[in-house]
Amino acid sequence: VSVVLFLVSRFSPYEWHTEEPEDGKEGPSDQPPNEFGIFNSLWFSLGAFMQQGCDISPRSLSGRIVGGVWWFFTLIIISSYTANLAAFLTVERMVSPIESAEDLAKQTEIAYGTLDSGSTKEFFRRSKIAVYEKMWTYMRSAEPSVFTRTTAEGVARVRKSKGKFAFLLESTMNEYIEQRKPCDTMKVGGNL
Repeated sequence: VSVVLFLVSRFSPYEWHTEEPEDGKEGPSDQPPNEFGIFNSLWFSLGAFMQQGCDISPRSLSGRIVGGVWWFFTLIIISSYTANLAAFLTVERMVSPIESAEDLAKQTEIAYGTLDSGSTKEFFRRSKIAVYEKMWTYMRSAEPSVFTRTTAEGVARVRKSKGKFAFLLESTMNEYIEQRKPCDTMKVGGNL
């Protein structure tokens, strides 16, 4: 951009033009110097890119068009960069290795359990679906026990485990707990 601005300023006759002196007074010289040498062009481009401006500006229409296009380009680039940086720094990306009950049944790294005396436990105990039967077999034989006495105990176990325990419970209770402070739990996958 600096080179283009330098060339446009060098070859445009309007960049060399000065106003007529008033009342017959003599001007500084017949041929005023062109302010847009290569270094001033570079300084103008850098000032525009840093959103700071410059002491000199193009006088010719062609120089002003090049400068205006460069200003608009830098505005878009700086705005896009700032927006992406803000989004990157504020959005916490939670990647869950488990997306469904099938994923939970296939792995052994994350333990999972239910309320000891709840309908979810009965659902798994009575289920004839292969995936849920496999999950029930795991829960029944897990040591230490994956069954909890209360929902609060199960939620506390999830929070303390740092992602190594999943608590299976009714969807309405799950959604309620998920929306309560400290908002550090999440529902993964659809309902069973």
